[in-house]
Amino acid sequence: MTSVIDPNTIGKPVRPRRHVRTLTGYTPETDETGKEKWPRGDEKVWKEGSRSVNTDVSSVTKSIVNHVQTSLARQAYNLDNLGAYQAAALSVRDDLILNWNETQMHYTRKAPKRAYYLSLEFLMGRTFDNALLNLGLKDQYREGVTKLGFNMEDLLEQERDAALGNGGLGRLAACYLDSSASQELPVWGYGLRYQYGIFQQLISPEGQQLEQPDPWLAGGENPWELPRLDVSYEVRFYGTAERLPDGRALWQGGQEVLAVAYDVMVPGCYTKNTNNLRLWESKPKRGFDLNSFNAGDYEHAVESSNSAAAITSVLYPNDHTCAQSSISTLGKELRLKQQYFWTAASLADIVRRFKNIGKPFSEFPDYVAIQLNDTHPTLAIPELMRILIDEEEIPWGKAWDIVTNTVFYTNHTVLPEALEKWPVPLMEHLLPRHMQIIYDINLYVVEPSVEKKFPGDRDRLARMSLIEEGFPKQVRMAHLACIGNRKVNGVAELHSDLVKTTILKDFVEFEGQSKFSNVTNGITPRRWLDQCNPELSALISKTLKVDKSVWLKDLDMLKGLLPYAEDAEFRKEWAAIKQRNKERLAHHVETTLGLTVNTNAMFDVQIKRLHEYKRQTLNILGVIHRYLTLKQMSAAERKKVNPRVVFFAGKAAPGYYIAKLTIRLIVNAARIINADPDTRNLLTVYFLPDYSVSLAEVLIPSSDISQHISTAGTEASGTSNMKFCLNGGLLVGTVDGANIEIAEAVGENNVFFFGHLTPAVEDLRYQHMYHPVPVEEKCPALAKVLDKISGGMFGDGGVYEPLLNTIRQNDYYLITEDFDSYIGALEMVDQAYLDKEEWIKKSIRTTANMGKFSSDRAILEYAESFWSIEPVKVT
Repeated sequence: MTSVIDPNTIGKPVRPRRHVRTLTGYTPETDETGKEKWPRGDEKVWKEGSRSVNTDVSSVTKSIVNHVQTSLARQAYNLDNLGAYQAAALSVRDDLILNWNETQMHYTRKAPKRAYYLSLEFLMGRTFDNALLNLGLKDQYREGVTKLGFNMEDLLEQERDAALGNGGLGRLAACYLDSSASQELPVWGYGLRYQYGIFQQLISPEGQQLEQPDPWLAGGENPWELPRLDVSYEVRFYGTAERLPDGRALWQGGQEVLAVAYDVMVPGCYTKNTNNLRLWESKPKRGFDLNSFNAGDYEHAVESSNSAAAITSVLYPNDHTCAQSSISTLGKELRLKQQYFWTAASLADIVRRFKNIGKPFSEFPDYVAIQLNDTHPTLAIPELMRILIDEEEIPWGKAWDIVTNTVFYTNHTVLPEALEKWPVPLMEHLLPRHMQIIYDINLYVVEPSVEKKFPGDRDRLARMSLIEEGFPKQVRMAHLACIGNRKVNGVAELHSDLVKTTILKDFVEFEGQSKFSNVTNGITPRRWLDQCNPELSALISKTLKVDKSVWLKDLDMLKGLLPYAEDAEFRKEWAAIKQRNKERLAHHVETTLGLTVNTNAMFDVQIKRLHEYKRQTLNILGVIHRYLTLKQMSAAERKKVNPRVVFFAGKAAPGYYIAKLTIRLIVNAARIINADPDTRNLLTVYFLPDYSVSLAEVLIPSSDISQHISTAGTEASGTSNMKFCLNGGLLVGTVDGANIEIAEAVGENNVFFFGHLTPAVEDLRYQHMYHPVPVEEKCPALAKVLDKISGGMFGDGGVYEPLLNTIRQNDYYLITEDFDSYIGALEMVDQAYLDKEEWIKKSIRTTANMGKFSSDRAILEYAESFWSIEPVKVT
């Protein structure tokens, strides 16, 4: 006899799905008096060997040197800036882990209700400086690094941005995680660990956007994450789902992949509380098929491995225009795979943690709140139903009650084309059990409830159905998210009102106003003031006579700056800081692009994801109009002109042709304008490639004005508008999104509004469609600009015709309607900027009134009004 093995198990992971501990900290055993028992060994020896967070320069330098020697296997003789950064980062991570462990232990002991924030994107930015700020160790590490012969600024530049997102959605999620920890709320984030992010943006000689992979993890181990190889879940795709007589279903066959956890510690500001962002990486369940390899079938030998790894390789672009229409079938399948893989792993983790508490599932909503950040995680609703029904054997009705009291949904758009839909055949093929559950929700919940409340209203029933009829049929994810949750919110007051009166109007009438509310977005002042603008932060602390550890967590204290707007010396310091920030940006442009920037000019900035509704096109057309106007001026007239430098940055989705044409126009217009000796001292334009959080941290503090010029009613909120205003940049924008609330807070005399209002938009579009007026009649100034582009002033005019035709023929985003008003607003800006002292006063007042727009305020609204969770302070 000998030991034998089932051949089918060869190549499968040796470790079964198990957890040797709670993963949020051990729960110590207690004696009969309730005192905790020490688990093993000599308690005194253990405690003497345990270290604490570094708090003095000596312990900081000792820790860094230790990592140089042991973690990096290097010495002082061969240590460069990158190595010094890695050692210092690992030293800081040690401190984070200590606080993280204590936080998770404390949560395990207290068993509070927790909230879980599910977002497909988390744009965390650089971590090093932010971690030092929140730990209160910036000064100690700066001095320690200096003593070791390095410069902290050089080390900070070595860190690459974590490529885990695309735009505002991901940055908002990052701000909310920071604020949750800072407000000592038990909140975890769940996302995907993309190996390549979305893409690295390059610009071709012709001005075209080019994309290449962004291997942000290529430099070796990411010091800010903790691989949790002991935390993995099997996630199934394809196969068959057979309904059973007891109401459950057996889903089997198909493909199984492993979701392996990587934890990113999220420290709170000046508190020990350190929360967690858990990212999932996809790995094959069977890594390599040796039998196929031996048989000579080399492609099949690695097929399953490559297929599994592809799920988290790249952040698939989800552009509002091209995502649901022009993405290939395989691309849609990959995107849907990503969404289910992430929600399935996250739900498995959440349910496992709840079961460790030992409570019945009827109490699940008392301990768990799940926030869906947009429709991307909507599959969490049928997945939680599947777990409750098929695995926990809970009856359908009770399972639905649990789900609808646990899940919350944030809507981020009023654009119907941006609401996710998935073809039913794809869902049936990839997720057969979930398609059954979605049909059941439609059959048991939507149809009978709507018919009961609105008998005979078949049109309403068709509008509210989770399934949209057509070829093929589509699953409406926004409808599923809306019907399967406890509360829905928009992200600015105007947006929330529009949601209730447009895309979700039927659901409001069906479920009542109370389910639909607003939480205006917010930003963390730690990163978007103290970290990106440290001189201004220091001036605020000095002026308010309050340590930044206090006012950074109570942003309403900035109102104390208002009297100082009348203080000439304070205004002088404020203006000097703005000037140095301009010089910092100019230095960045010179070192990265080799271009010289006029720092004595007004800095005008628009940094956003490229999209027609955000209207970068309107901006560049306005720039060209300004250039043509300057060319017509006499030398004497030009001397009276306010010099302006215009900055653009942002990425266009690879398949978004019109957005990429806009980039091309910006780049080629800049070439001509910047080279013109008649005007280059008065107007220059720069497109800064590969926009990122780190680039934004340089651009935002330098701005005099920023542009937020979406067509009215299309921008849900915006958060870059908040960042600019917090740093004293004045806002030029439409009456849209959070622009409205910013104007209410800072005073309309400190913003520059233009354009038609939301109620007029649909009527104007109707006129464009059925009673069009030529651009030459409606807006001669714009017609002249379009003709110059078509005529080849900025290269081959024919290239831009598809872009220009969107304006000439339909103009869905109302550029012809708003152009004259836009130019008028910019003229008002020029006039206001001539009075430098009054301009500085406007800048100070703007910053002073931005307290409402802290993400600390927003996250507390979620905690109190949605999730019903309370702070849990770690001592």
